[in-house]
Amino acid sequence: MDAGGPRLPDTVLFEIFLYLDHTDVLSVGLVCQQWRAVSRDEFLWKELFYRYYRVSRDVPRHPAAVSWYDEFQRLYDTIPCVEVQALKEHNDQVLHLSFSHSGCLFASCSKDCTVKIWSNELDISLQHSSNMRPYNWSYTQFSQFNSDDSLLLVSGVFVGPHNSSSGEIAVISMENFTLLSRVRNKPYDVFGCWLNETNLISGNLHRIGRITSCSVLWLNNAFQGIESENVNVVKRLFKIQNLNASTIRTVMVADCSRYDSPDLLLDYEEQLAASSTCPVFDLGSDSEEEEAKPKLPPEPAVQELPDAGGVPAEDGLQQFFDDIMEGRVRPAMTDTELETKVAELFVRNRTKPPEPNLLPMDSNSKTKYLIFTTGCLTYSPHQIGIKRILPHQMTTAGPVLGEERRSDEFFDSLDHVIDIHGHIIGMGLSPDHRYLYVNSRAWPRDCVISDPMQPPPIAEEIDLHVFDLKTMKEVKRALRAHRAYTPNEECFFIFLDVSRDFVASGAEDRHGYIWDRHYNICLAKLQHDNVVNSVAFSPVEQELLLTASDDTTIKVWRSPRAVRVRQARRPRSRKLLFSWLMNQKS
Repeated sequence: MDAGGPRLPDTVLFEIFLYLDHTDVLSVGLVCQQWRAVSRDEFLWKELFYRYYRVSRDVPRHPAAVSWYDEFQRLYDTIPCVEVQALKEHNDQVLHLSFSHSGCLFASCSKDCTVKIWSNELDISLQHSSNMRPYNWSYTQFSQFNSDDSLLLVSGVFVGPHNSSSGEIAVISMENFTLLSRVRNKPYDVFGCWLNETNLISGNLHRIGRITSCSVLWLNNAFQGIESENVNVVKRLFKIQNLNASTIRTVMVADCSRYDSPDLLLDYEEQLAASSTCPVFDLGSDSEEEEAKPKLPPEPAVQELPDAGGVPAEDGLQQFFDDIMEGRVRPAMTDTELETKVAELFVRNRTKPPEPNLLPMDSNSKTKYLIFTTGCLTYSPHQIGIKRILPHQMTTAGPVLGEERRSDEFFDSLDHVIDIHGHIIGMGLSPDHRYLYVNSRAWPRDCVISDPMQPPPIAEEIDLHVFDLKTMKEVKRALRAHRAYTPNEECFFIFLDVSRDFVASGAEDRHGYIWDRHYNICLAKLQHDNVVNSVAFSPVEQELLLTASDDTTIKVWRSPRAVRVRQARRPRSRKLLFSWLMNQKS
C-alpha cells in the first residue's frame, strides 16, 4: 500500500485472508506483510472483493473506480457506520428527519408534538424547538426545507378520534423561526411537499360513497398570513377519483431536468455507453458520477380505464342499471361491488385524458412529476401514481379551481401507474431525481382481493424496489435485509433516504440499514433500542447519516474515515495530555 494513504488495519486484512481459506494462524505477521506486498495486485483484490462482499460476478466494477483495491477501501472506509453522538432532546418517538439543502441544518419531528431544528456543526446542537400543541396538533410527522432553505414545511396530525384522518401543514421561517401560515391537509399522510421556493402541495378528501372518494391536490402559497388561514391563496392542481377505499398519500415532486446527466447510472448497458465520456472522480469524496444495474424485473404496467367495447360510458351506465333492474346481472353483486362498478362507469365519461408523451424528451425540460401512493383494489397503498405538472400549473396565479373544465373532464386521470403488488411503506428519490426507491411489504403471489376492506396479509420482509423515472421501468432486483412486523391495519411509514452512492432505510427490527446502490449489497446495520422510523444523509456529505427511532433518540453516524479526519482536527486538551503523561509515569 502507499505509505502516505489510509490503509486497512492488519486485523481486517487477516480476517479477509481467513475468509479466503488461508488459515495458517501462526503466520499472521507474514500474511499481513504479504498482503501489503501485493496490495496493488488487481486480480487478488478483484477476487477478494467478489468473495468478501458476495457480489455477483456479472456486476462490473464501479465505472468511476480506479482499481479494485480502491473500491474495497471505499466500501470499508466511507460507510457512515460509527456512532458518534446520540441526541436525546425529544421525549417521545422520533418519526422523521430532514436536512436543509446546504447541510447546515436539519429538522426532526416527534410524537412529543415538537419540530426541532438542529445546527450541524462539529458537534450537533439544538437551535430551536417549536411546540405545535397550541394549534390542536397531536404530533408532528414530516418536514421538508424549501429549495433555498429559507422556509420549513412541517406536517402534523390533528387531535381527534383514532380513525380521524385530518392533519395540517405549517410553514416556518428559518430567519426568525416564526410561523408564517397553516394549511389543512387530509388525509394527514399526504404529508405535503414543496413544488418550488414559495408554493407547497397539500391534499383534501371528499367522500362520494362508502368506499369511493375524490382526492383534491392543492397548490398553496407559503405567505398567506396566519390570520387568513380560512381564505388561503390556493389553486386546485388535480382532482382524482379513488376506488375501493383507496386515497392519495405521500406526495413528492421529481424534477426531470437532470435525467440525462444523473449522478449515478444504474443500468449497466447505459453505464457502459456513457463510460467513454464520463469523467473519473474520487469515490471517497462527495463529487462523483455514474453507476450500474442488474437485469430488468417485470416492467411496471400502465393502468388504463376499463374499455366498454366502444359503448359510450353514459350509455354503459344506463345499460348496467337496466340489467340490475331486470335481474340480468349474475351472480348477484354485493353493495361494495355495485358501488365500485357504478363509480368506474361514471368516471369513464367524466375524466380528462392523460397527458401525451409523459417521458421528458430533452434534458432542458422544465417538467416536474407529482408522485404519490394510491391504489385500485383496497385501502392499503399498493400503487404509485405519477402525474405531470405543466409549467403553467406551478403558480397560484389564476382561478382558484384551475383552468375551466368541460363536463366530461370532472376528474383528472393519472399519466402513469406502477403496481407494486404489496403494501407501500416508504418512498425516496435519488439526489438527481432520476430513480425512485420504494419500501414495500409484498402480498402473497397469487392472492385475490374480494373485499377492499380486507387486504391480503403482508410479508415481514421489506423489499426495496428501484424505478427509473426516465423510462418508467424497474431496475435492479429488490434490495432486502430489513424487516417489519405490524399487520396491514397498523402498518406505518418507514422513511428511507438516498445519497449519491448509498441508500438507507429504517426498519421495525431495531436497526437502520445501508446498501450500496451500484453493487446492490447491504453494507451496515445501525443499532437502536426500538423501531427505526427515519434516516437522512447529509446532502453535502454522504459519510454523515442520521437515524431516528421510537427509543426517542436521534443517532449520528459517520464513516471511519470521517471519524479519523475529525479527530485529527480537534485540538488536544493540554490538561488531558498532562494527565495521561502522569499516569504513564506512575
